[in-house]
Amino acid sequence: MPPYLPLAEIMSKAAFYNEMLKDDGNPRRHYGAYAQWLAAATSERLAAKRLEADALFHRLGITFAVYGEENGPERLIPFDIVPRIVPAEEWQGLSAGVKQRVRALNLFLNDIYHDQKILSVGLIPTELILRNSQYRPEMRGVDVAAGIYCHIAGVDIVRSQEGELYVLEDNLRTPSGVSYMLENRRMMMRLFPELFSSQKIAPIDHYPDLLLENLRAAAPEGVAEPTVVLMTPGPYNSAYFEHAFLAQQIGIELVQGTDLFIKNKRVFMRTTRGPQPVHVIYRRIDDDFLDPLAFRPDSMLGVPGLFSAYQCGNVTLANAIGTGVADDKAVYAYVPEMIRFYLGEQPIIPNVPTYQLRLPEDLDYALANLEKLVVKEVHGSGGYRMLIGPASSAEEREAYRARILEHPANFIAQPTLALSTCPTFAADGIAPRHVDMRPFTLTSRNEMELVPGGLTRVALRDGSLVVNSSQGGGTKDTWVLRE
Repeated sequence: MPPYLPLAEIMSKAAFYNEMLKDDGNPRRHYGAYAQWLAAATSERLAAKRLEADALFHRLGITFAVYGEENGPERLIPFDIVPRIVPAEEWQGLSAGVKQRVRALNLFLNDIYHDQKILSVGLIPTELILRNSQYRPEMRGVDVAAGIYCHIAGVDIVRSQEGELYVLEDNLRTPSGVSYMLENRRMMMRLFPELFSSQKIAPIDHYPDLLLENLRAAAPEGVAEPTVVLMTPGPYNSAYFEHAFLAQQIGIELVQGTDLFIKNKRVFMRTTRGPQPVHVIYRRIDDDFLDPLAFRPDSMLGVPGLFSAYQCGNVTLANAIGTGVADDKAVYAYVPEMIRFYLGEQPIIPNVPTYQLRLPEDLDYALANLEKLVVKEVHGSGGYRMLIGPASSAEEREAYRARILEHPANFIAQPTLALSTCPTFAADGIAPRHVDMRPFTLTSRNEMELVPGGLTRVALRDGSLVVNSSQGGGTKDTWVLRE
């Protein structure tokens, strides 16, 4: 199994931006020290370390389930032992761009549930928001603590062939992946301690403390010692490992709906010591299932009366009810306008150019160019039910064309980005694989923070552009170098 550098010439000539190598085959400056280490590492040692990592992840129970596979076994998310490295100056720009975006999205959500100024001036079509399935009319006029709707946000960042960064997607309802970010770092420090002693890699292990501080700061006014809990749908949820992991790391109770009850429009938790007041709920349950009295009456996951307590300001939900409208891929197209409207600034990180198929001219273009485009459902996630034009067959495109024509407004289309590649320990040795990155933003009353890192997802199949774990993707540790 060959080491990385003999492949340098081939990789540097590929039609993608190479995160590690320049066009002449030499390492980029921030990869210099690691490239030297990798050149000296034997393929046998790397293979042994990967097997060790797999065994440790399996022992720790770091798995996930896939929706639609109720009877299938939980899967181990593939972990790649080659890190993605980000230089300090690039992280500063990326961090500023993500903060700008999340700040504007919070203002947008507050606006559409109150004055609706952005709708009244016509910057966003009113029907796109008010008729959106994720818009919650019940939230009109509800004042959330400090006006913060998105306490935790995950913004997916990709790099194009020219090396420019783009925002691919916003994740504001219940963004996942933090547990893998933290465990990937711990795994790398255990496998390769010499790399952390020889390089200036920014730490991320303080994220649980920052998250708890953020959640406690979100408590209703006047609560001196708030009680925070993490609310999960239960062990059959695909992200249950993360729910249990985060609750343990933060030091808060992991609860299900049956563990909570409402009395006098206040939330209480059942404990062996009797009822205990709850002031902040880090919820990992979709809006529909939170309260059967307010939303889906058939929900067995929620807490009857929770929304009433929330309306009264007696409990904070993180993230707020109704944030899903900002996750919509059709609304995504308008985030640059939100930044200009609410902040009076130009976007630092641009969107991927997006065609909205509810518009006749965009629909005509997309249908004529399906072989060149990526087409997604506006409410889709996880890489499901999307069309990657260049990798599709004529039959697949025709079938997808029929789906689009049934409900054009349910779809957007984007050019197929030549996502950047990162060296990855593949079956045939170190080889390039496409990547994206999800940094996590924490917003509190007084500040907004990103830990210097994120979840790098990697498409492990050669040539694949789909990085989602449910579609065969894996994860890497993300190193942000300190100055």
